[in-house]
Amino acid sequence: MANLSASNHVARVLSAANQVAGVDTETRIAASWRRCLVNHNLDPARRGPPQTLTEAEIRHIAEPMEDLIQVAIPELEDLARVLHDSGYCVNLADPNATMLVSRLPGGDYARMFLEWKIYTGSNFAETFEGTNGLGTALAEQRPILVHGDEHFREQWHMFTCAVSPLFDHAGRLAGAVNITSCRSDLGRSAHELALAVTTEATRRIEQSFFRRRYRASWIAMLPGDGHGMLAYDDDRRVVGACRTARAAFGLTDAMIEDGIDLSHLVQLDDRAARAADEQVALRRADGTPWGRGRLAPPVRARSPRPPSTPPREKPAGQFSGLHRLAGRDPVLIKGVKRLMTVGNLDLPILLHGETGAGKDVFARAIHAASNRAGRNYVALNCAAMPESLIDAELFGYEAGAFTGARREGSKGLIVQASGGTLFLDEIGDMPLSLQTRLLRVLENREVWPLGALKPVAVDIRLISATHRDLARMAEDGSFRSDLYYRLRGMEIRLPALRERADRKDVIAQIADEEAPHCRIAADAWAQLMAYPFPGNMRQLRHVLRLAGATAEHGLITEADLDLPPFSARGAEADHTAGERTAIVDALRANDGRVTDAATALGLSRATLYRKIKALGIALDS
Repeated sequence: MANLSASNHVARVLSAANQVAGVDTETRIAASWRRCLVNHNLDPARRGPPQTLTEAEIRHIAEPMEDLIQVAIPELEDLARVLHDSGYCVNLADPNATMLVSRLPGGDYARMFLEWKIYTGSNFAETFEGTNGLGTALAEQRPILVHGDEHFREQWHMFTCAVSPLFDHAGRLAGAVNITSCRSDLGRSAHELALAVTTEATRRIEQSFFRRRYRASWIAMLPGDGHGMLAYDDDRRVVGACRTARAAFGLTDAMIEDGIDLSHLVQLDDRAARAADEQVALRRADGTPWGRGRLAPPVRARSPRPPSTPPREKPAGQFSGLHRLAGRDPVLIKGVKRLMTVGNLDLPILLHGETGAGKDVFARAIHAASNRAGRNYVALNCAAMPESLIDAELFGYEAGAFTGARREGSKGLIVQASGGTLFLDEIGDMPLSLQTRLLRVLENREVWPLGALKPVAVDIRLISATHRDLARMAEDGSFRSDLYYRLRGMEIRLPALRERADRKDVIAQIADEEAPHCRIAADAWAQLMAYPFPGNMRQLRHVLRLAGATAEHGLITEADLDLPPFSARGAEADHTAGERTAIVDALRANDGRVTDAATALGLSRATLYRKIKALGIALDS
């Protein structure tokens, strides 16, 4: 065994590890300590950073998990946004406890995680780092909260980890979701909620991944708290089962490969077997009542949109993603048409829209429609990154460039995006000192990493986004005017949700994604259409996701909508401003022809003339 240095913590480890008996949290920690001492021969007093993989090694182990990572990232981003100012780092790790996706918190908290090398590429397997949330949850394959001095190694006592293991569509261990806090001022009980949040996020990722894998099959969601899911085909042959369902029915891979009949596991009558996203009474194979579950039809059998919304043909070709996002909104349709005309020209694009309006989603669609679609898409939120860290993140650094730097240095995001697309969200929040460096990159097409002796050539397509008025900022000197004109090769305005002409289409589409097994009652529709959604698409998604989880019998009512109160005066002002912008854009798109603009906006010519007069719009604008 390693030579153990004397300390109170070491004494506790030795004492507790010799008293293992039971399954509660305290004895789980003691059992892990014993594994670390006896099986792994670790020293609780040893100090030093965790093992960190190179970028090539990270790509190698992340490649087989790409589908799962894509499904998980929206959940991780939501967690990171909610916890950004609370001192929590959000991670997705592989089954060997290597962090593959990391989202750092804001402010000085981020600096602490970087100094302790808790970021993408770090490995926290129990066999290396001893008892810790990530390594121990994966070793035991069950959720755990490891708080402060419950960590085996003394140096990790400042952290608290809430971790839930993640299982794939076949019930195999696929990784873990980890929320780590550096808040020493919070007690253990304060972090219990973090564990519940982590476990719930993991459940949603597992369900989303299962649905994605079996999207062409019927899915039965079983009653109870286990969230079991069975996938079966039109002949009622089971084609897939999650970990919970496998345990409930004793299913094996061989039984599923043989296509075991669903009736051997659960009874469904003919009506229930074809129900469209509604709760149904399920019975066990022996006929005894089991409880109420849900059935999800295959994607090919999705229910149509509300009758008032005519179906649209999906456009083919490379711009189909952009067309889908544009919907039937004339402002966005105009923007997509402009993008189609420039094709793959080396032209920087500036997206302008309110927070939550979907700028990142739109940027990803632009990348997917370009000839760079097969290369990297790299994103940085300039508002979410502390000023002291943006420099290193964006431009990279050489080994030893500053205290806490990785031994092998780090490629910056610009170099990582070379050959592909770099998306800079909230560019208006970039510090002036870094604006100068970015301008130099755009002019010279090369990057000088921190501490480097020579530049690195780069080839990127730049997409920027902001909710600020960059033109006004450039005028008052708070944003470099030369950089503004460099970024604004083409500007695309993304209207707020309350401004969109196809608002009902958008709500129906997001409801289908966030609450696929629910219907929306008339009172809820009225409320959704009347509410201004200051948080735009992001707020709408959260509202419908929560409503879908709380709705009874698969019907979302007004009572299920958690919509905070809003100022009628503020909402009216926002609506007026949005309406004016939409009309001006429609007139410009149609060269001032009122009749054509009215058609594009879905208004009569008389109504449009009346609005033009009321809003003081000059027809030559």
